[in-house]
Amino acid sequence: MTDTEALKSQLEQRLSELEARVAGLESDLRAAHSQDWEERASEISGDEVLEGLESSAMDEITKIRSVLKRIDDDSYGACSGCGKDIGAERLAALPFAVLCIQCANKVAS
Repeated sequence: MTDTEALKSQLEQRLSELEARVAGLESDLRAAHSQDWEERASEISGDEVLEGLESSAMDEITKIRSVLKRIDDDSYGACSGCGKDIGAERLAALPFAVLCIQCANKVAS
């Protein structure tokens, strides 16, 4: 199995986990709230935490789908800024990277 195939397999597994987590969070968020005001305040506060977790999971899902698309169309590892190779070390540290270190530094400046 090549490194890209291994990464794709890992990302597909992570994607499945995240989609299941989001489904569970959405179910929890749709649950009926208590009629007691104090209890309801606590539940609303808990919902805010769940919404944050859901948002974070959705962001990661978007990034994973983007990487999987780039793997499928053979553009994974190519900088979207200059077209050069992003570099194995950078991709190992940041598998979602779309820019090489030089282009990323230009954007950050």
